[in-house]
Amino acid sequence: MEMLLMGIFISIFGMAIAAAAFGAAVRREEPAPQLQAQPQPAAAAAATIPTRFFVQDGKIPAPNVSVPIEALLLQLERHVRLETAAATSFLAAPNSALLHSKTTSPFVN
Repeated sequence: MEMLLMGIFISIFGMAIAAAAFGAAVRREEPAPQLQAQPQPAAAAAATIPTRFFVQDGKIPAPNVSVPIEALLLQLERHVRLETAAATSFLAAPNSALLHSKTTSPFVN
């Protein structure tokens, strides 16, 4: 009986904490009162900061390297052949060492 009462009290205490956390998460934030009417110099400096840290004018330079589509297709076909060979070797003799072995494909995450 004492354990049942203790379980009920702990459950009620946990529900009270969950309700308080939920109330704090959903409560609307009240706007802070403005203490100064004049603009601050930090706000003017923040307006001149670019939107991205390392990029100027928001333009990202495109790479000048052009790779022929045939070379890309050959690399993809080689990758598919390697993955197919790995899958068939695993299906022939499944073990955990084959699952965790390194691949020789250049397309590795």
